[in-house]
Order: sequence, then structure tokens, then C-alpha cells
Amino acid sequence: MATKRSARSAGTSPDAHKTDGAADIHWVDIILVMEQKHKNRLAAECSRLLDGKPIHVLDIPDDYKYIAPELVSILQESVAAYLVR
Repeated sequence: MATKRSARSAGTSPDAHKTDGAADIHWVDIILVMEQKHKNRLAAECSRLLDGKPIHVLDIPDDYKYIAPELVSILQESVAAYLVR
């Protein structure tokens, strides 16, 4: 039987629709970020919380508006490999 997976979305910028927080980081098994700068920011701001949490960079330019249909499509394709485990 397949395990049900859940996901949350949060940004690393103070201007993000929803910013990442300690509760989000504690909740996750893995972290997927769009760009290397997002991984770097998380590592700089939350290093102690990230112990044992793999962070994968999807190499998607952070040039899209929140929930832009094109971005949603790219994310669905990009994250599928990480969620089917």
C-alpha cells in the first residue's frame, strides 16, 4: 500500500506569500528549493534545524508569480521523482 504524502509551500524571502519557519522545518522529511540561493539562505538562517533534512535544489528560476500555472506545471514534473519513494 502506498504511503500518503503531504507537502507544504513556503518561501525564504521576507516578501514571500508564506515564509518558512521552525515548525515547517520540523514537519518535513525532505526540503525542495527552486534555486541554490534558497538552499544557502536556509542553511544560513536555520542550520541547527536542518540536521538530517536533505535539501534538493530543483534548478527552477524564481521568476514566477505565486501559483503561476506555468510554475505549477514545472513543479509537478520536478518534484514527482522525490515524492514517489
